[in-house]
Amino acid sequence: MSFNVLTAELSHETNSFSRHKTGKQAFMARYALMGAAAIDERGTENTELAGFLDAGRVYDWRITHILSAAAGPSGKIRRKAFDWLCEPILASLKKLPFDGLLLGLHGAMGLDFCEDGEGELLRRIRSVVGNEMPIAITLDPHANVSEQMCALADIIVSFKTYPHIDMRDTGRQAGDILQQTMAGEIKPRTIRISRPMLEEVNGGRTDIGPMIARNAAARAYEEKEDVFAVSINAGFASADVAEVGPTVLVCGQGAFAAHAAFAETIADDIWKRRFEVLNDYLSVDEAAGLAATYKPEKGPLVIADYADNPGAGGYGDSTELLRALLDAGVNNACFAPMVDGAVVQALQTAVVGKPVQLMLGGKTDPDFGGGPLTVKAELVSRSDGHFTGDGPMVHGLHGSFGPSAVIRVGGIEILVVTIPRQILDLQQFKAFGIDPQEKHVVALKSMQHFRAAFEPISGQIIVCDSGALCTPRYDRLPYRNVPRPIFPLDLTESL
Repeated sequence: MSFNVLTAELSHETNSFSRHKTGKQAFMARYALMGAAAIDERGTENTELAGFLDAGRVYDWRITHILSAAAGPSGKIRRKAFDWLCEPILASLKKLPFDGLLLGLHGAMGLDFCEDGEGELLRRIRSVVGNEMPIAITLDPHANVSEQMCALADIIVSFKTYPHIDMRDTGRQAGDILQQTMAGEIKPRTIRISRPMLEEVNGGRTDIGPMIARNAAARAYEEKEDVFAVSINAGFASADVAEVGPTVLVCGQGAFAAHAAFAETIADDIWKRRFEVLNDYLSVDEAAGLAATYKPEKGPLVIADYADNPGAGGYGDSTELLRALLDAGVNNACFAPMVDGAVVQALQTAVVGKPVQLMLGGKTDPDFGGGPLTVKAELVSRSDGHFTGDGPMVHGLHGSFGPSAVIRVGGIEILVVTIPRQILDLQQFKAFGIDPQEKHVVALKSMQHFRAAFEPISGQIIVCDSGALCTPRYDRLPYRNVPRPIFPLDLTESL
C-alpha cells in the first residue's frame, strides 16, 4: 500500500539573549524554499529532506513537500514570521488527505510569544489533523526537547553526530519508523528523561569523550524489540527557557518502564560527568601568543572562537580575537567572519589595493566581545558573498554571507560580511580567494562544526573564549526563566 506523506523542514536555533529578533527577512536570507525548489536544492545532500525522499522511494510514498526554511541562529522569532512559515503547512493539511507527516525541525526554536516553537507548530498541526495521524520529527541534538513535543509527535529522532554529518541518515531512520506506523505494524510514542543542567558539559561532542560510549549504548538498545530510536540531546544553553538542557529520548512501544530505566542510566552518566570538560578555553591573548610562534610543519594552526559563534546566535562582530592577533604581530593568517555590513558598504567605493581607514566590528554590543577596532586596511576584493560547500556537512549546498569584502590588515586577511554564518566549510574561505591550507594561522568563529572540514587540514586546533555572546561563562548571561537550581549556575551536588 502506498501512503500519502507530507514533508517539511523548518529550523531555527533561538538565542534568547540576542538583540536581533528574527523576522521573515532572516529566513529569506538563509533559505525559504517551496516544494520543488527545496527538493532541487536539498534533496540529494546531507539534509533531513534527502533522507525523507530516500524513504519515500523505497516505500513508494506519494510525497508532498511543502517547504524548507531556516534562519541563522538569532533572537526570538516574531509572531508574523512564524505564522507565515506555518501557513503553507496548515493550508496543505486542510486541503489534502495525508497518512503521515515527516518534519525536519531543530528543537530549540523560541518565539516572541511562546518559549516552545516546535511545540506550538505541532499544536497547530494537531488542531487540524487530530490525534490519530502519525507525526515523525527529526531534531538537532542541541534541541531543548519539551514534554509538549513528545506528547504531540509520535516519533522523534535526533542526529547522532556533532559535527552533524548524519542528517540524511536521520531523516531516513525517521521515515522507516513512520512507514511501519502508517502500515499499522507498530504504535510508537516517545518518552523523555532530563537532568537539571543548561547543557551536556561538552555540548554533545561526539568525536571524542563520553558521548562515544553513550551513543554506542543507545545503538545497542535500539536493537531490542519494541525500541525504534534512542536520541541523546545535549540541549542548547543559550535558550533562557523552562525546559532547557540535556534529554534522553526513547521512541518505542511496549515496556516503557524498561525504556525509561535505560534512559535514566544515560542521563545519570551525563550528570555524573558534568565536570569533565574536554575543551581548554584559552583567552584571546593566550591564543594569539601561540599563533605568533606557531611552526606550520603539518598544517595551519586553527583557532576557533567559540564565544562569537554565529551558529549559536553570536553576533559575529566580536573584535577581541582579531585585536589580540594584530597586537601579537601574527602573519600569514586569515580570519572569518567579521560581520560588519556598514564596513562592507563603505568599501564599495574603495579602490582594490589601496589603503583605507576603517572602524571594524564591535558595533552590536561591545560588552560582549569588544568594541570597534580602528584599522588601516588594504582592500583585496569584493563579492556577493555566495559560496557552495564541498565538505562533509554542507556539500553541494549553497550559502551566502551577503555583500562581502576581503581586507588585509597587517599579516591577516579578513573576510568582512553582511550576514552572520559560522565557519564549517573550507569554501567559506576559498570562494573568496583565501586558501586556508596555505596559511600558518586560520582564525574562525565556530563551535565544533568546523572540525569536520578543518581538522583534516590542520596541524593543531585550539579554542578560545572572546567573551562574546556565546561565552561558556554562563554566569555572565542574564538568565530569568530557566528552573533553579540548575548546573552550572548552581553547583548543586544532588538531582
